[in-house]
Amino acid sequence: MERVHLVLYDGVCGLCNRGVQFVLEHDDRQLFRFASLQSALGRSIVKQSGGNPDELAAFYVIGNYQTPAARVFTRSDAVLFVACNLRWPWKAARLLRVLPRAIRDRAYDLVARNRYRVFGRLEHCLLPRPEFRSRFVD
Repeated sequence: MERVHLVLYDGVCGLCNRGVQFVLEHDDRQLFRFASLQSALGRSIVKQSGGNPDELAAFYVIGNYQTPAARVFTRSDAVLFVACNLRWPWKAARLLRVLPRAIRDRAYDLVARNRYRVFGRLEHCLLPRPEFRSRFVD
């Protein structure tokens, strides 16, 4: 059985919701599960990993979720982790790892600061399509 990874995303962010839809469409191995940062599970994981559960600008992925080998990725590392676990051509994003994390995270922070203005803010978390509901854990 392949490992499962948990994506924690801002449930009211238009960009984040589009990103989740993208991953759902391209994750044919069904490696990823999802929970919003606003959920009880999301808040708990962020707090346990030393983050601020009220800060919604960070993107988290828990690799190997619910195993002893679980590892938390944030910001640009989380984005690259997701892309590298999809099939080609998205896997090619691994080339971006040659850039220092500080540069990647600055680019991530620029997008995160402007995401609501550019992509909109939803009134509430969107409900997943029926065929994807089982991939949402909270």
